[in-house]
Amino acid sequence: MRLLATVLLAAATLAACTPAPATDPRVVSEWMHTLYGVVRAERLTPPVASRFLGYASVAFYEGMASVTPDLPTLVGVLNGLDALPDPEPGEPNDPTLVAVEAERTLLDSLLAEGLPTSRATIAGLVDSLQASRDVPAAVRERSLALGRRIGNAVVAWSRTDGFAETRTRPYVPPAGPGLWVNDAPGSIYATQNASGVTQRVQLDNPANALRAGGASDRDLILNRPKRGDLAELPAVDPAGATEPYWGTLRPFMLTAWNECPIPEPPPYSTDPQSALYHEAMEVVEAKRRLTPEQRTIALYWADNPGETATPAGHWVAIASQMVSQRKLSAPDAARLFVLSAVAQADAFIAAWGYKYQYNLLRPRTYIRELIDPTWEPLVPTPPFPEYPSGHSTQSGAASTVIRSFLGDGPFDDSTSL
Repeated sequence: MRLLATVLLAAATLAACTPAPATDPRVVSEWMHTLYGVVRAERLTPPVASRFLGYASVAFYEGMASVTPDLPTLVGVLNGLDALPDPEPGEPNDPTLVAVEAERTLLDSLLAEGLPTSRATIAGLVDSLQASRDVPAAVRERSLALGRRIGNAVVAWSRTDGFAETRTRPYVPPAGPGLWVNDAPGSIYATQNASGVTQRVQLDNPANALRAGGASDRDLILNRPKRGDLAELPAVDPAGATEPYWGTLRPFMLTAWNECPIPEPPPYSTDPQSALYHEAMEVVEAKRRLTPEQRTIALYWADNPGETATPAGHWVAIASQMVSQRKLSAPDAARLFVLSAVAQADAFIAAWGYKYQYNLLRPRTYIRELIDPTWEPLVPTPPFPEYPSGHSTQSGAASTVIRSFLGDGPFDDSTSL
């Protein structure tokens, strides 16, 4: 009996000191893929989607970094992130469980007002990933507790970025020649309703003709009624002004939203010899000469809110595919996730700061007033000012980070499949 007790004690000690199984890099890519679906289903605007993905990436990364020696923490690197809970010294933790629980805790907060299906999807993924970890019970409980502490700390940090203060600020666009007005018809921006009979319903009642069994998943997402007072997850509003105060949010890494200067837009002019008129004519001619290949490219990268996970989700999806295509380790996958998401979040803060500083009118408005009163763009005009391009700014940020991390080279993008 004494020998048996000694053997059992030795086995228990060995189990407690055995390192946890390495994190499978597919855990990281699966999270990124799942978050794409959540952003799409919740119909988030591009800036809100970038914020959502930014904080989600930090929670996951910091959970893994807290117990992974070769992953440096972002404490003191990201603005306002001054401290995070540390693991108990000398006690082993499972990096997968810590990261997953930190992510779940953060998303429980951000998705508190989200769709039940969004929350159920996250819960199902968490349960599956946690059940797959073969670690001692003590390590499991300790890891989950650490993950919850880190997740709650990231939640507290997210609530100091100024986002909440912008929810109730009214906005009246300035009026005048050359200034932006939202004149794009809602009917071309997104499907307003779908049933077995019709694809159209008035915007003031987006569910009055929906028939069970007669609508596609895409149409159900586009037409799902959503309360207008959702604090964390406001839906895209084609008739309004998208996030006019986004430039006031605390950036993740930029020292200020305008740290990276841009050229002034062309001055407003109706003169056919002016730079603005020439640029408008370039747009007119580009659409007139559009080839089938160019049309496919334009629609592929449109990433319209309400129908997709927006440009921010698209680039996170590309990064998730790089995990398997470039055979990244789990730590490298987590690093790529957080770097690409944070770069995009800051790109949106910067671009939106400039957009509402200049309030430049859209090509649709200018062209219809001065060149062709019937002209419509290929991609519907979104509800915010023209300059600078949000797609270009965040794509430049995301691609620069991914290239610096992985190098140049072709890749297959299956985001839209």
